[in-house]
Amino acid sequence: MFRSFSNVNYRIWFAGALVSNIGGWMQATAQDWVVLTELTDNDAAAMGVTMALQFAPPLVLVSLTGWVADRFERRRILLATQSALLLLAVAAGVLLLTGVMTLPMMFGLALAFGVVNAFDAPARQAFVSDMVSTGETSNAVALNSASFNLARMIGPAVGGLLIVAIGSGWVFVVNAATFLAMMLALLMMRANLLAPRIKNRSRGGLAAGFRYVWRRGDLRVVFVMVFLIGAFGMNFPIFASTMALEFGSGADGYGVLSSILAIGALMGALLAARRDRARVRVVIAAAGGFGVSAFVSAAMPSYASYAVTLMFTGFMIVTLLTTANGYVQITTDAALRGRVLALYMAVIMGSTPVGAPIAGWVADAFGPRAAIMLGGTAGFVACLIGALWVLSSGRLHRREESRFLLTLDETRPLSIVDEVDPVEFSDTAAQTTPIRTPRKD
Repeated sequence: MFRSFSNVNYRIWFAGALVSNIGGWMQATAQDWVVLTELTDNDAAAMGVTMALQFAPPLVLVSLTGWVADRFERRRILLATQSALLLLAVAAGVLLLTGVMTLPMMFGLALAFGVVNAFDAPARQAFVSDMVSTGETSNAVALNSASFNLARMIGPAVGGLLIVAIGSGWVFVVNAATFLAMMLALLMMRANLLAPRIKNRSRGGLAAGFRYVWRRGDLRVVFVMVFLIGAFGMNFPIFASTMALEFGSGADGYGVLSSILAIGALMGALLAARRDRARVRVVIAAAGGFGVSAFVSAAMPSYASYAVTLMFTGFMIVTLLTTANGYVQITTDAALRGRVLALYMAVIMGSTPVGAPIAGWVADAFGPRAAIMLGGTAGFVACLIGALWVLSSGRLHRREESRFLLTLDETRPLSIVDEVDPVEFSDTAAQTTPIRTPRKD
């Protein structure tokens, strides 16, 4: 489960990311609560607009962010983005503490955070592959998700308590300080143990990455499933905050719900780390499981019962996303990985501007339970799309030793020689990513 920790750079990265992610979840909780209760009168639609502005830039800027992640040293990119996010957090905190923050200002800050994160996300995801060997990439991605969700267990609850104790403005200031941990970790890494950057000589920029994804049926299906879940199923700030208000809870109750969701998410990430590699079948099953858990949570009559169901929801959504992320990384040509991951992050983060305003409107018009069921429906649709692709792709076979047992072949199309024109990508890395083994400490 923890085999990537044998790499000293990954251990340093994990520690810095954990501290930074805790601060990030504290700030996310404060931002959602400020928009919902301080800048508006429980307006879930305004909260949806804030989320849309924050997550739209990865979609709009995908042609640039993917190219940057492949073109420049990723550690330097991350140092620049972390510095910018620190300054933005300080600015938001000062505006709140001085009492001059307005809803349009918050919209503008959300957009600025989104622009910086649009460059940070693909570089961060691809950098995980730079730290470990190819055989450990899936495990490293899963542990990265575990760090993110361990922080999610701690950050929202602490953030909710700090909002009550010292005010939302100070939460932004505390988060600004946590960015220093990530910057220190990046500076402490041993550069000689990082994988050398593959020179990008492929033609077409983002178009090359898009064609690569389009000609691989497995990646197309994964991207569509992730889009549906991202657009309609991952609006947890809207779901949890409006349900907290329905049950008569305040900011602390909302923060606790977010942390309970992270308990299941952490379990999903750790279980993904135990698997030898990422598989599409797990993505499909998790999409259906998410649909079931969403409908069950929407029917819960009390705060406590709703909180319990959130653990299952978190487990399913992180199992899906962690497996999908690992699958994309380990099966993608190394020279195109930054652009493909930029597309992947654009699908996840860029789907929010599509779904968050809709979820906010549904929550306002029909109640939060209807918005949660909308997300569950998206999970069932994603599962159905994946199942239909499995049946039509010729991957499902009857086992030789039994007439009644079936097996899913996930190896044949992974060679990608059949699905990608070798002439077009002949000037990039080999079609199958070569196995790297960075020296251990």
